[in-house]
Amino acid sequence: MEKGPVNLSDALSSFEALWSPHIIAQMNDYDVRIAHVEGEHVWHAHRDTDEFFLVLEGEFNIAMRDDGGEERIVKLLEGDTYVVPKGISHRPFSPGASILMFEPTGTLSTGDSQEGPIPEGVDKTTGHKIN
Repeated sequence: MEKGPVNLSDALSSFEALWSPHIIAQMNDYDVRIAHVEGEHVWHAHRDTDEFFLVLEGEFNIAMRDDGGEERIVKLLEGDTYVVPKGISHRPFSPGASILMFEPTGTLSTGDSQEGPIPEGVDKTTGHKIN
């Protein structure tokens, strides 16, 4: 079934929840998801998939750990993209932003493995459909 165009501004204004990805399109076996983010997510990893981020507005940061436990932070601003490689432990955080992500359909927003409890306000989901 063919779906019409999706306006990103309209889609983003259709929900307010933070850290709650909404699916705006599907391509092959991938979801195109959007989310509002603010505060901290949980440390997690996606064992079998990379994770693509595009910052639509605001500032979005990703803390990552290498195999030796060394941390580094990637700072993304509006229009920036970044791919977190599969298996890399990471924790997104933001002073406030809207983002677009590509992930295989069914991928949990908190990954295959996570460290510690999920922060209040972080939605553990495979994505919500846009109305």
